[in-house]
Formats: sequence, structure tokens, C-alpha cells
Amino acid sequence: MNTPVDLQQSLSELLGDARLVATDLPGTSLQLWLIDEHNMDRAFTPDETRRILYEPPYWAFCWASGLALARYLAEHPQWVKGKRVLDFGAGSGVAAIAAAKAGALQVLACDLDPLALAACRANAELNNVQLSYSSDFFAEADRFDLILVADVLYDRENLPLLDQFLTRGQQALVADSRVRDFKHPLYRQLATLRALTLPDLAEPHEFRQVSLYHAQRRSTAFSVPAQPL
Repeated sequence: MNTPVDLQQSLSELLGDARLVATDLPGTSLQLWLIDEHNMDRAFTPDETRRILYEPPYWAFCWASGLALARYLAEHPQWVKGKRVLDFGAGSGVAAIAAAKAGALQVLACDLDPLALAACRANAELNNVQLSYSSDFFAEADRFDLILVADVLYDRENLPLLDQFLTRGQQALVADSRVRDFKHPLYRQLATLRALTLPDLAEPHEFRQVSLYHAQRRSTAFSVPAQPL
């Protein structure tokens, strides 16, 4: 499989020697185009550091929460099988691809960043799945059975989105390693999962502990799959 040219060019503009490589995700049958960790073990220049901070290529990483959610869906496909699914803030598309692999009827990868959507397309092709794409969550109709969310709550200013997810979907599954034990009347914690970001950013071990939350509209009779805790 050839490296996606547009993504490689964008990455090269940010970090000249960075390369995208098809990377196996541990504990899954999935691959993603990710930054090659073997040629990034070096100190960054001040200009590179500035660009990384202000223009992070987050679509070129598989963040711990996304990896944990992908594994969870593979182990518990009843959450998505035969259902219409939207992956909010899709990034690399790992959760969307995992949902498609687990038998979802339709999967929409949604992200504001055109490069993220390009990464989702490239990664969907890499894994031989079909996705749909959107850059505007609020332009989508209320037609989804499940909203998937991974690693979006890193900024507490994003917490109001918890209510918005249920305006477009009957249920939501939220995986996050940054915000601990948020309080919301509709969300309950389902599980604590372990994963790491790829390539490995040597993050603190606390960020390798991913909390998984579930919410369901109070007004719907949509059944919740039985889950082992």
C-alpha cells in the first residue's frame, strides 16, 4: 500500500524528516498510517516545537482512548452491529474503522479538520472498510443509534458537548484518559481500560488509563447491550 501523498506532504511541512508508515495496532487486527517512531527519536528545534504545539498532526497518532475504544468494540460488537454510528472528532478514524469492522450498518467519521478526514479515508482504505465523512456534526440529522467519542474531553471547555452528542444519537460511548470522573446525570462509567498512544509519547501512566462512559436518552426505549463489568 502506497503512503498517502497528501498526508505525507502535510506532515513533511510540519516535521521535515517525519514519515508515515502503516502501523499494526496492538491487540487489534487494525492498521493505521502513523508517524514512524523510529526516525523521530531526536530533539526538536524551537521552530518545530512551535509548529507541533500550534498545528499538531493529531491525525497521525493513535491516541490511547481511541485504541482502547477500538479494542472494546472488537470485544463487544453488539454495541455497533447493524447500527448507524457517528465517530465524533474522528482524528485517524480508528474508532470509526473498528465500528465498521464490528458490523455497523453505517459509520460516519466526523471531524472539523480536512486533514483528519483525509487520514480517515486513507486508513479506511488500508483496512478495507467503507466510511462516510462529515466536517460538521451539527449539520447532521438526528438519525444515529450511537455516537462514538474518543479523546475529545482533554479540554474541560469541551464538557458541554456531552449534552450535544445526544442531540444526534440515541446513545453515546465516550472514552477519555484526561478528564477523570466527570459528573453528568446521563453518563455512567462502564469500564476502565488500558492503552497507550502510538507512536509512544512517553506519557504519564495515568494517561494510559482510559475511562469509558455510556449515556442514553431518557426518552428512548432503545435497549442497552448487556455488558460484563
